[in-house]
Amino acid sequence: MMQPGDPVKVCQSVVVFHHPQHRGQAFDLLGEQGEVVTVLSDWKGRVISPTLPVVVAFGKFRAHFRADELEPA
Repeated sequence: MMQPGDPVKVCQSVVVFHHPQHRGQAFDLLGEQGEVVTVLSDWKGRVISPTLPVVVAFGKFRAHFRADELEPA
């Protein structure tokens, strides 16, 4: 299980359109390295099961991932 602060690397092709340097264009995060910010598991005290629970920061840019899309860096 990933913990906040863990360094991770994107190991599968994940295309985003909200990357600050490529806004509005498809940008593949494959190979990018970042740090786990949080792993979402509850909301206002209630257990939740989000589709993309792992929030990773790449500098100021953040994105949500599934655990199988990431590997330890």
